[in-house]
Amino acid sequence: MKKIIIGFIAAAAITGCSTLQSIIRSTLPYTATLIIPASTSTGTHSAISQASSIDQLFGNKTNSQLREVRIASARIEASNPSNQNLGVFSSVKLYLSRSDGSGEIKVAERTNIASSGSTLVLDIDNSRFLDDIIKSSAARVRMEYVLRNQLTSDVSLRASLGFSSNPSTTQ
Repeated sequence: MKKIIIGFIAAAAITGCSTLQSIIRSTLPYTATLIIPASTSTGTHSAISQASSIDQLFGNKTNSQLREVRIASARIEASNPSNQNLGVFSSVKLYLSRSDGSGEIKVAERTNIASSGSTLVLDIDNSRFLDDIIKSSAARVRMEYVLRNQLTSDVSLRASLGFSSNPSTTQ
């Protein structure tokens, strides 16, 4: 019985800790749905979408307890049609910014894309901290891309961005 009570107290202390929130937070990605119209000509274009995280969906405001936020992973995948080959792109760059487009930072890219299937893992650029963007009320993802081939239908892509962070030591 004593072990159960001690375990319960320890669990309660840990769940309020910003370290645990940082661990949980960094494992949940921001996602954005980007639409590429079939009418898009070959060449360089951009698609923009608001990014959402699990925290925003549930109204949790723990972002202020994070610091040194960096990109940890980035990928795009075709969601409609789900079998769309992403080899139609020559290159892709993802930028993250506040919802109004200010403070934009390139977080990932992939150049010289070959026939890759419906999922593409991007090369991340984690040389900059993203604290200001992640701590803002909302974030925006902009994808700059070079379309190699004309599309036969509208393509919906889901961009998933994962982050790593440290807990803030100030409360």
